[in-house]
Amino acid sequence: MKILYIANLRLPTEKAYGIQIAKMGEAFADLGLEVVLAAPFRISKEKGSISHYYGVRENFKFRKIFTPDFYFPGRLDIIAFQIKSFISAFILAVYALTHKSDIVFSRDEMPLYLLSFFRGNLVFEAHKFSKKRLSFYKRFKKKKVKIVAISSGIKNEFEKIGFNPESILIAPDAVDLRDFDINISKTEARKKLGLPLDKKIALYSGHFFKWKGVDTLMEAAAYLKEVFFVFIGGTEKRTLDNILFLGHKPYREVPLYLKAADVLILPNPATLSSGVGEKEEKISKYYTSPLKLFEYMASGRPIVASDLPSIKEVLDKDSAVFFKPGNSEELARSIKKIIDDENLAKSISEKAFEKVQEYTWEKRVKKILVFVG
Repeated sequence: MKILYIANLRLPTEKAYGIQIAKMGEAFADLGLEVVLAAPFRISKEKGSISHYYGVRENFKFRKIFTPDFYFPGRLDIIAFQIKSFISAFILAVYALTHKSDIVFSRDEMPLYLLSFFRGNLVFEAHKFSKKRLSFYKRFKKKKVKIVAISSGIKNEFEKIGFNPESILIAPDAVDLRDFDINISKTEARKKLGLPLDKKIALYSGHFFKWKGVDTLMEAAAYLKEVFFVFIGGTEKRTLDNILFLGHKPYREVPLYLKAADVLILPNPATLSSGVGEKEEKISKYYTSPLKLFEYMASGRPIVASDLPSIKEVLDKDSAVFFKPGNSEELARSIKKIIDDENLAKSISEKAFEKVQEYTWEKRVKKILVFVG
């Protein structure tokens, strides 16, 4: 079977979607499929091959399709992005029509929408639900495009607009356990990374988007001066009181950083401030299936997480300590609870590690292949 994975996105990229796409391509190929990953040409500071950048095997083909790449100054750049996205979606759709495949798989609506007028066997991997894209979704329903939803919250939204539940598979994200099979102690990891040996370390790994809840974690740090907070991600590198910002790190280095921590934090908010008060943040609350969640679980370190439906689809009270989203004082208390109770830290770490065995890329891909038939 031949699968064409269309990624109308910049690859390689420092963003988490790149890891997810590369790991999915590798996992499909591991099961014996002939896999071609097609992405548009984009000017990028990230150099090297997909396999080197993400540490995946070269068991699938990566095709970078030429598409125009340009920028407009200032706020007009969003217009440039939208124009480029449409052009590259069209070119990728033409590529799909001129290169034979049994299945076309994508997490991008536009290429699949264009292809739906010419062929079937299309699979859309939904990472969020947007009312602005209803025209795409209605077309998908009409043409019986199969939906792979990363959370039940997304599945519920598709069902509300009339999708047959049997045409939707819930498949949370996953992790490559081999990346975390590192025989190294916490102390050894810290020595390698130059992190303090004499402090308790709370660590966050990921981007600094507002819906990630990083502000809440920074506020929590003010209540725990005795704890050293390490942030991996974002663009800045600096030290502030008991907070260390290390900026973006290559994916292959992340497991070592997680192994160096005493506690790992997932601080997603339930709401975000708007001009008229607090607004429900649906991506964080219902839709997300964070890659970092599964990486945290695989690291064998205890997790403090926001008490949200999206997170509790995977974790429970036996595998994490939960706190009220957006409440920095409660987050600080939860971190301290784990640091002060070695038995609790050990118990939830072991339970999370046990649970994550069911969330591998191989098992995810097997479910998807059964679903698409």
